[in-house]
This record gives sequence, structure tokens and C-alpha cells, in this order.
Amino acid sequence: MIDWLVRRFVKDADNTTDAAVRTRYGQFAGIVGIVCNVALCVAKGAIGVLAGSVSIVADAVNNLSDAASNIVSLLGFKLASRPADPEHPYGHGRYEYLAGLVVAALVLAIGINLVASSVEKIVHPTPVEFNGTLVLILVLSIVVKLWMAAFNRTIGRRIDSETLQATAVDSRNDVISTAAVLASAAISHAFGIQLDGIAGTAVGLFIVWSGIGLVRDTVNPLLGQAPSPELVEHIRAKIMSYPGVLGTHDLMVHDYGPGRQFASAHVEMAAEADPMESHDLIDNIEQDFKNDDGLIVTLHYDPIVTDDPAVTDMRNWINQAVKIIDPRITIHDLRCVPGPTHTNVIFDCVRPADLALSEEQLRRRVKQIVSDHYPRTVVKVTVDESYVSSEQ
Repeated sequence: MIDWLVRRFVKDADNTTDAAVRTRYGQFAGIVGIVCNVALCVAKGAIGVLAGSVSIVADAVNNLSDAASNIVSLLGFKLASRPADPEHPYGHGRYEYLAGLVVAALVLAIGINLVASSVEKIVHPTPVEFNGTLVLILVLSIVVKLWMAAFNRTIGRRIDSETLQATAVDSRNDVISTAAVLASAAISHAFGIQLDGIAGTAVGLFIVWSGIGLVRDTVNPLLGQAPSPELVEHIRAKIMSYPGVLGTHDLMVHDYGPGRQFASAHVEMAAEADPMESHDLIDNIEQDFKNDDGLIVTLHYDPIVTDDPAVTDMRNWINQAVKIIDPRITIHDLRCVPGPTHTNVIFDCVRPADLALSEEQLRRRVKQIVSDHYPRTVVKVTVDESYVSSEQ
């Protein structure tokens, strides 16, 4: 059914790398969410008021907050689709992240309000009417929310949208919340125990907990979180797949919104090769990233001496030796400047962001390791910070 709806309402649905198609997906998902959540809110709100159940009303208000979230997401996709301009040369993609942050704030506010009203119901309990209509509405709500979770998860994965993935998780949470409300109503009716206020409090706390998670998930990309290990590995593997590439390092990925990522890296190639051919290969790699992945990549050419066995052996030895400090540490851009009394050994060392050693402590440790093994050297180390995930 999901594929049928997509084919019917999303033009050119297979071309998910196109920004316009991605926007259509997001807007379609937003409209579906608004329709479903408003219908659920009206149905549960009416039955909750008639039954005198604060937990059912709380669940209805939760659906209303979900509808508001869908409206914000819809607006976010629309604003994010605006083209780049002189003031925003990287586009407006982060509007989608901002929309997600607003959604998270709404969820938090609703959850706090529901907890307060449910605690009042615990202090001053009133009986809840239990009938077949109530059960039918709540069961239908669970079925609809299960479908919405699958719908948003499918669309979110298809267009790689964190906002829709979060909406899918929220729909799944709603299933749990509504099931709890239904169970409390049934138990209260069967045993005469007033659990309505307790169930409402539990639902409210669950919404607050979900809101906190959503805030964390939406704030991270706005603050500039590290790229995913999968993306890092894909970029590295693709660069290394080209003949003539000896290594790559200093990868940085800048995220300006879903589908609007820019990357830069250094590429090591033989210094003895024709520089025009090396430059041409780098141009081809950059263009392939743009055509195949929609990723703007800027590559810097690092010439590496490969016809001097002594330098090659030294590079390989140092690269392995520094891993005694931490297996994630790597070196690059090593060069040797021999003199009559000593040899200057110059290279860069990449420091993982969460390494316990400071930059200066790492520099001293690395210099000591190299000097002990190569006593007639003067070691000069530049420490680089790693800007990708350390889970490599």
C-alpha cells in the first residue's frame, strides 16, 4: 500500500537523489501524518471526554501534538527546498533540522503538560466509563499508528531523512502509549482500581522522554556532529579504489542539511608521477562523487616519495609504532631532509578527538618513539585533529 501511495502522489518517485523529489516525499509524508493524526485526535478526544478519562484525552492531545509536528515538518521540507542565494551559498537544508528541533520542543511541552494534568487526576480520581466504542477507537488507533510507523520509516529510509525516521519512532511510541491507556482502562473496569491518572502520568513521562531524545537527535547535526562511520568508509573506499592513489587522510565532512553535504580530503599519490596526470585523476574522482553520490568533494594532492626504500621503510615503521599509543593514530606527509650531522624527519600525526593525551603530550610521545629508534634524527611533528568518527 505504501508503494502504491508513493507512485500515485509523488512524481518521479524513483529519483530520490533529486532535491525536488525529496521535497515532494517530505511534503506527502507530512500531509498523510496531518490527516491521520487529526482524525485520531478527534475520535479519541471525543471518546475520552465522554468516558471521563484523562489518559485517553492525554493520548488524544498527543495525537494533536503529532499533527502539529507534521505541520512543522511540512514547513521545514518546504523551506529546506529553497535554492542557494548570496546570503546562503550552501542552501537552506538546515531548515529541516530546525523543524525537527521545533517538533521536539512541542513534544516536550505536551508531555510536561500531560504529566501535570494526570498527577491532578491521581490526587482527585474520578471513575472512567468503559465500553465497546472506547475499545474500538483505541484498537483502531493502534492499527493506524502501526501503519504510520511503517510508512514514515519506509519514506525516511528511502530519502535518508532523520526527521521522518524520528516521526516513525514517535508513531511507534504512540502505539505503546495507547496500548497502556487501553490496558489501564480495562483493568480499572474489571477490578475497580482507578489507574487512569497513573496511566496518563506514564504516557506523559514517556512523551517527555521521547522529546528529550528528539532534541538530542536534532541538535547534534546543527552543532556539527561527526559524519557516520558508513559515510566515512564509503568516501575512503571510493578514493582508494582509483589506480595511483596511495592513501587518503584529513577527511572533513560539512553538513548543511539532508542531501547537502560537502567534503574535503587529502589524496596521496606518487611524487614521481606526472603531476598533470595526477591532477587529472583527482578531477575525475571529484566529478565521480558529484555524479554518483551527489556529494561535492574537494581533494588536495599530496606527493609521496616512493622511489626511496629508506623513506618508505621509515614511514611504514613510524605508522605502526605510534599505534602503541592508540591504534587509531595515523601519520601522513612524511618527508626527510638529510644533513651532515642529522636528518630532519617531518610528518603530520592525526589525533583522535577523544584521546586522553593533549596535543602537546601526543607530540612529545611520538617524537620520543621516533628518536629512540632513529637516534640521528630531529623529529618535527604537526598534530592534526580528526574530524570524523573515531569508531573506525
